Amino acid sequence: MQESKQCQNCKQNYTIESEDFDFYRKIEVPLPTFCPRCRLERRLSFLNFFNLYKRDCDLCKKSVISRYSPDAPYKVYCPKCWWSDNWDAFEYGRGYDFSRPFFEQFNELLHNVPIISLSIDIPTTKSSPYTNHTGNLKNCYLIFHGDRGENCSYGFYSIGNKDIFDCSLTADSELCYDSIHTFQSNRCVGTDHATESLECFFSRDISGCQNCFASTNIKNKKYVYFDEQLSKEEYFRKISEIDIGSYSKYQEIKKKARSCNAKSFYKGIYDKFCVNSTGNYIFNSKNIKECFETSFAEDGKYLFLIADNPTKDSYDIASWGNNMARCCDSVNIGENVSDIKFCDESGINLISAEYCRASTGGKNHFGCVSVKKGEFCVLNKRYSESEYRFLREKIIKYMDDMPYTDKKGNVYKYGELFPPEFTGFPYNDSFASLFFPKTKEAAEKEGFIWTEKEKRTYDITKKANELPDHIKDTGESILKEVIECSACGKGYRIIETELSFLKKMNLPIPRECPMCRIMEKVHRWIEDINYCQTVERKCAKCGVSFKTTLTEKNAPIIYCNGCYARETA
Repeated sequence: MQESKQCQNCKQNYTIESEDFDFYRKIEVPLPTFCPRCRLERRLSFLNFFNLYKRDCDLCKKSVISRYSPDAPYKVYCPKCWWSDNWDAFEYGRGYDFSRPFFEQFNELLHNVPIISLSIDIPTTKSSPYTNHTGNLKNCYLIFHGDRGENCSYGFYSIGNKDIFDCSLTADSELCYDSIHTFQSNRCVGTDHATESLECFFSRDISGCQNCFASTNIKNKKYVYFDEQLSKEEYFRKISEIDIGSYSKYQEIKKKARSCNAKSFYKGIYDKFCVNSTGNYIFNSKNIKECFETSFAEDGKYLFLIADNPTKDSYDIASWGNNMARCCDSVNIGENVSDIKFCDESGINLISAEYCRASTGGKNHFGCVSVKKGEFCVLNKRYSESEYRFLREKIIKYMDDMPYTDKKGNVYKYGELFPPEFTGFPYNDSFASLFFPKTKEAAEKEGFIWTEKEKRTYDITKKANELPDHIKDTGESILKEVIECSACGKGYRIIETELSFLKKMNLPIPRECPMCRIMEKVHRWIEDINYCQTVERKCAKCGVSFKTTLTEKNAPIIYCNGCYARETA
């Protein structure tokens, strides 16, 4: 059974498959009226990982770091105040007005109830306050979308790491630097797709390797130097001649290694221990379709950035996970949750919630904001169980009879996530803008808001080209300098833990600011994942056609997974 539908937003046709009918029937929601691509863009517009501002906490009045700009029309509390018992979300509760659309009433509530400035949990507020969308961190700095980390700085999507710097999309690794897509690896520098590897440098697509340098597509190897197998003595003699503590030498070797890496073949799809699944960067999963950067999932579709297990029976989820079941069209939800529908930034032991923002704990929430406990709540007002169930059914009916229409003319009944003007973030601050870039005019036409970036001034004390070339010539005085980024011109500092790490690992002082270093890796990842734009490619080895997100520009020579496995065995 299939049904072709036209997306009310982009007007393109999309298909509802038979398994989709089964899912929506099981969780008792109507079929979506937006196509998968437009649903994803809308979800990602509710995520602002990287663009941070200074503004005052509306409770303690201290200046804090916030995802929301000072002129954003919300009541914003710093994480310490928001998680405290010094205020009560139920004080903002209100009865439902059946003469007005639900979304209109929810939006008013959203502008009155305090929301958290940074999406971080209580343990993280104590030692890692300068992070965002993170949890269970200790002594971390400028980590975005991370969990279970210690002594980590400057990275995106960092899970279960310790003592790593300038690494993104990295999990369960230690003492790594300037790397991307690293898993269960130790002392790796400048690597790209390194798995279960030790002391490897500037290598791509390596697995189970140890002491390899500037090599590509190798598995369970030792002492490989620029793709040449050497003896142990030859290998260490070669690398002893390369001093990457020098910035100029580090950049020279990195450039040469990348050039050599790019000439080799690429793996078409990154997956492992997956059954009946499609997408890319999917691991330990079964029966998932069109999923990306997803692990430990079963029976799901359109999942993205779902790292911790398990995730079951869920569709259209972007970010988080960690024991999630029967959830639909939501963003940033997780940690022991089930039956979460059309919610944003909600979870932590939350059961049966619909149309909520920042609800944590409790059961049966509908249209609530920042409710941290309790049951049977509508618009932050508590009811008896029978009152709640009667009211919920009545509201859903009225949502269909009295829908909300956004600025573009799209109609929102029960079954669609919040309209784009509810995000709270300008489109050009949101994660969506990286995957689906738009002009200001196009974004505003579609109902998103936009911000003109404020030009900041910096009291620069040292230019990047004035830094010592070698880490051994860098003293403690560097910690007092405001360095001018060689890429964007903004000022940045070297922090104490960073200097200690670089000296320990014999690595040079970076010449770009942390955000330029992070975003360079994020943009490389986005080019590789090419979300929602899979292309048909032919294996350069056997000629079989298959779908992948890697274009010819990013991967000129590509192998299907079967040929890749045989070639690297």
